[in-house]
Parts: sequence; structure tokens; C-alpha cells
Amino acid sequence: MLRVRGRWGKLSSSPFSTIDSQPPTTATLGVVDYGSGNLRSVCKALEAVGARVHLFSSPEDLERIDAVVVPGVGAFGDCARNLRATGLWEPLREWIAADRPYLGICLGYQLLFESSEETPGVEGLGALAGTVRRFPNDGLKVPHIGWNRLRLREPVDRLYTGLPEDPSVYFVHSFHPVPADDSIVSATCEYGAPFAASVTRGNLSAVQFHPEKSQRNGLAILRNFVASVSSTGISTSTPESPDAVAASH
Repeated sequence: MLRVRGRWGKLSSSPFSTIDSQPPTTATLGVVDYGSGNLRSVCKALEAVGARVHLFSSPEDLERIDAVVVPGVGAFGDCARNLRATGLWEPLREWIAADRPYLGICLGYQLLFESSEETPGVEGLGALAGTVRRFPNDGLKVPHIGWNRLRLREPVDRLYTGLPEDPSVYFVHSFHPVPADDSIVSATCEYGAPFAASVTRGNLSAVQFHPEKSQRNGLAILRNFVASVSSTGISTSTPESPDAVAASH
């Protein structure tokens, strides 16, 4: 069980080496609690790189955080339904439309798209154009589980600053997004054929792999995200609606 001292307390002791830990930042990262099974490890990894972490499941909590982290393991349809049940679905869409910092991990990446072959008829957040497809069964072992190398695109994305060339990260998935806009892809990975392992658009970042399981490379990626949140400036204002954002440009 994830143990928190109060709503904003420090999590229990981290399994990560103190070599990787950093002094706390002024940014507060809200990790969405919607029934995902890997919340504890994600929260601990974020704390290990200096983030203040708030586990939340209420739309009202968005007013108190500086970035949203959506992890996730499970089925696309179940996660979408759970987010709707918490009342977070529309507020998350508004948060992303306002270009506020967002990190999606695994299903938190897939949910950004319009639909998934895993659950036909269930809509994704639709923040990014494209769909989520299953790996083909022709000779591939599905799900794709284990370490694999990323091919970083130029210019190197902020998430990968300071990482070695072609860093290894840990994957566990049967489905992968196929973005309609290839220019948002920041890294690819080869599994039968190349697929989009991560994307970036504005203050939105999302990855198919699990940084919290990817040891030093994963911690470096999370540290870079936390640093990018701090550099954008801290604000506790409520995110603007998509209409308000459109009217301001």
C-alpha cells in the first residue's frame, strides 16, 4: 500500500539509490489515481528525483498542482471509464488544451489518442490525432516485455537531455500509438518494425516505456521532466477552457 503522511506528505522510504536523489523542487506533480497498478513505483521514482508528489483523484486538486502525471497499466477502455468516473476526464482535456505540463506513461500515453484497437468504440482523450494499434502476431512475442533501445530523434528532446546515445528503457505493452503527426515523435523503438516510443508537443510529454522501471536512464528522464516543469514557472491557477485558449491566440 502507498503510504502518505497527510495529503501532501512525503512517501515512505525510496528504493532508489541516494546517488540519484535530488533536493526537492518547488514544483508539485499530481499523479492521477484512477485504479492503476503502478502508482507506488511512479510516485517513489518522482520523489527520488526531487519532485513533490501529490496523489489525487479529484478535479479540485488540479488547482494545487503544477504538472499532471498519468501512469497506467491495464486496458484502454477500463482506464478511460475510470477517469470519467472520477470526474477527471474533461478537466484533463482542458489541462492539456491549455498546454500545461503533462507526462503520460504507458496507458497515460495511449489515452492521449483518439481510439485504440484494444477497446473499439471507446474514445480516448483525443488530445493527439491518431490511434493505438496492437503489435502483429506474425513471429513477434506479444506483449513486448523487457529492455529495448530508443532511437532519439534530432534535435534531442528535453526528456533525453544528458542521456547516452540509444538509451535502454523497460517496456511492457501489447499496443502502441500511431500518431497522425510524425513530427511530434521524439523517440522510436524497434520491435518487428519501428514504433513511436515517445512524443512531445509543447508542454506535453508521453512515453510508452516505464521510466520508473528503467533504472538510471528512467530516473534521468523523470528528472528532466521535473526540471522542465520548474522552468515553465509555477502557477496554481485553474486551467483555461479550450475556448478561452483559442480566443487568446
